[in-house]
Amino acid sequence: MKQLNVYKMLLILGLCVAHSPLYAHGIKYSLGSGGIVVQASFDNNQPANGLYVYVFAPGSSEKFQTGKTDPNGRFVFFPDRAGEWEVLVFDKMGHRLEIKIPVNEAMKVEKKSDGYSIPLFLKGLMGISIIFGLFGCLLGWKGYKKLKQG
Repeated sequence: MKQLNVYKMLLILGLCVAHSPLYAHGIKYSLGSGGIVVQASFDNNQPANGLYVYVFAPGSSEKFQTGKTDPNGRFVFFPDRAGEWEVLVFDKMGHRLEIKIPVNEAMKVEKKSDGYSIPLFLKGLMGISIIFGLFGCLLGWKGYKKLKQG
């Protein structure tokens, strides 16, 4: 019976000590600027929605980004370097549009991030929980020592 209590105490102590950071309510965000909008339409001014889009970075034959135009015929991409970007818009019926877009340093995407944002009340609650957890471990250890002696 006493051996079972030892295992319980070791389990509780292990749970108190071996914790990992939790970000259950944290929200990660990033801000960007310098997006390029390509708006495609047919000759009758109808939006070219659902067309395939391939974006190629300067000096690269591999696709930088792929996707489809939205219901308004728009597609947005964010270049990450200066140079001449190539955009190919097409469908399976033979419609095709090739665009070369010069991008200078001013249009380069500026990446900003603040990591995880945890509200102040959750930080306080986390601190109080840690204090109560440590206090509970201390009381449990003292109780275990008393039980073992008596």
